[in-house]
Amino acid sequence: MSERKGLRADSTHFTLGGAPFLILGGSIHYFRVHRAHWRDRLLKLKACGLNTLTTYVPWNLHEPERGVYLFQEQLDMEEYIRLAGELGLWVILRPGPYICAEWDLGGLPSWLLQDKKMKLRTTYSGFTSAVNSYFDNLIPRITPLQFKNGGPVIAVQVENEYGLYAKDEKYLSFIKEALLSRGISEFLMTSDSHEGLKHGGVDGVLQTVNLQRLSDGIQQLAEMQPKKPLMVMEYWSGWFDVWGEPHHVFTAQEMISIVRELLDRGISINIYMFHGGTNFGFMNGAVYPDTYKPETSSYDFDAPLTESGDYSTKYHLLRNLLSTYNKEPISEPPAVQSRRAYEPVVVSHYISLWESLQCAETHFRADDPVSMENLPANHNNGQSYGYTLYQTHIYSGGELNSKNHVRDRALVFIDRELIGVLDYRTQKVRVSHSKSERTLSLLVENCGRVNCGTIMDNQQKGLVGDITLNDVPLKKFSMYCLDMKTSFINRLQSLKWMPVGQKPTYPAFFRGTLVVDQPTDTFVKLPNWSKGVVFVNGQNLGRHWSVGPQKALYLPGPWLKSGDNEIVVFEELKAAETIHFAENPEYSKTVEVSTQLFCTLL
Repeated sequence: MSERKGLRADSTHFTLGGAPFLILGGSIHYFRVHRAHWRDRLLKLKACGLNTLTTYVPWNLHEPERGVYLFQEQLDMEEYIRLAGELGLWVILRPGPYICAEWDLGGLPSWLLQDKKMKLRTTYSGFTSAVNSYFDNLIPRITPLQFKNGGPVIAVQVENEYGLYAKDEKYLSFIKEALLSRGISEFLMTSDSHEGLKHGGVDGVLQTVNLQRLSDGIQQLAEMQPKKPLMVMEYWSGWFDVWGEPHHVFTAQEMISIVRELLDRGISINIYMFHGGTNFGFMNGAVYPDTYKPETSSYDFDAPLTESGDYSTKYHLLRNLLSTYNKEPISEPPAVQSRRAYEPVVVSHYISLWESLQCAETHFRADDPVSMENLPANHNNGQSYGYTLYQTHIYSGGELNSKNHVRDRALVFIDRELIGVLDYRTQKVRVSHSKSERTLSLLVENCGRVNCGTIMDNQQKGLVGDITLNDVPLKKFSMYCLDMKTSFINRLQSLKWMPVGQKPTYPAFFRGTLVVDQPTDTFVKLPNWSKGVVFVNGQNLGRHWSVGPQKALYLPGPWLKSGDNEIVVFEELKAAETIHFAENPEYSKTVEVSTQLFCTLL
């Protein structure tokens, strides 16, 4: 048998199997969608008239500790790719190692930052050795799924948006060779926004562009690669949200008119996102255009499929448009999955943060504060996510100065009484005078590592340097790792919880029971609460914060069970008596994406 002819770019159009092929793609990330919903979302992608699925691969989830690899259950990437193939979809895989994706540290594992000399996304030996070890485990899982082996993978991306980073001219060649030497034999691509095209290429690899409006890079790409097919690897269907700013929307009519023009010109396209899904847990990233801005738990993206998998106006208009580019009739869209607004849950018990410390993963003492990544936690891989409590004793009052060493937000307590908040904007707090010994506590939250830009090497979290009182550095710290994994939430159950009739001491964990007959998707709402994290049956849904724009957390039905379901809310400042539910998401305010929004590199 002759070898199957995969994706080729030998003229101004792609061919697949020797026949002309227009890539009609859509991005859905398996790690942002509950596994039980994979089939539903992929069927909806196909029923829209798309022929190709694209997905990133998040290194930080697949190798959470150095040398520990997870590819099961929710992280079964191979099953996701096989499922796409079974449903008649081709796959473009974007394995990184860096993915951006508005994901913590752009998908890179936080343990890389333990190396003080680390230079991410370069040929620095500390980085390349880690990439080689990861690829030794990852790539053999991909090679059997390639087109030449009868699988659905027709193309693989070489890293991601390197043109804007471009710190090392040898780096893309290293990644390309790392893929080829391990058996990747399908078509290779890079992708960049128009600003990065000039520096984002590597010999023998087709460049593609990321954009939202036609003025951004199509002509530039055509001039750089004459007589080659054009592709928009990321056509941005909307935009992501950051805490404290409006929810971004992009009008359906404008999106469809631009997609129509691209297709009329024979340009291949991938809708990013087709279905955004959710940054469950603590996995959201952050941007730093002028100041630090953490992204929300919702990754709805104003995409054609909503966060909970509903059809939007964009979906229906896109389906009508794509039906004219499909030679065969496209399938009927699956029925919409039902959701339910459960009756409010009354909070019954609470336990203070201070009582919970006995369940902390790690308790460590040192003369100076230690960053999360360098704590002796998780088999010395450091703490990746969540909160760290730093405690020391003080013997006077005056001015407490963080020296901008808080990453990213700290609640400041004297003898467990809240006296202020330190973050990037507020770096000083007044401490009342007293000659007696008092305990100073700083509960520091990693709100999400920056996922793009040249400051990624400096994304250590917790306290990353000295804190001073009256210009004198504080010493002798006790540190508690509060990464709030499922195991930690489960350990809390063995402690003595107090009835909520007594006035809680904040921060605290609050508990209530949701009784369910038939598990159904829903949204969790916390009106009159302040800021914290929501856990359902030990699963971390994500962060809640009254500043918005996100006002409800998506709860997939498969995380519920018939009968009693335990809801635990970690609340920093102010709890209400009830936990509410809704059928649909809610946002405090919205704004149209009117201009290109890129990471400003610092």
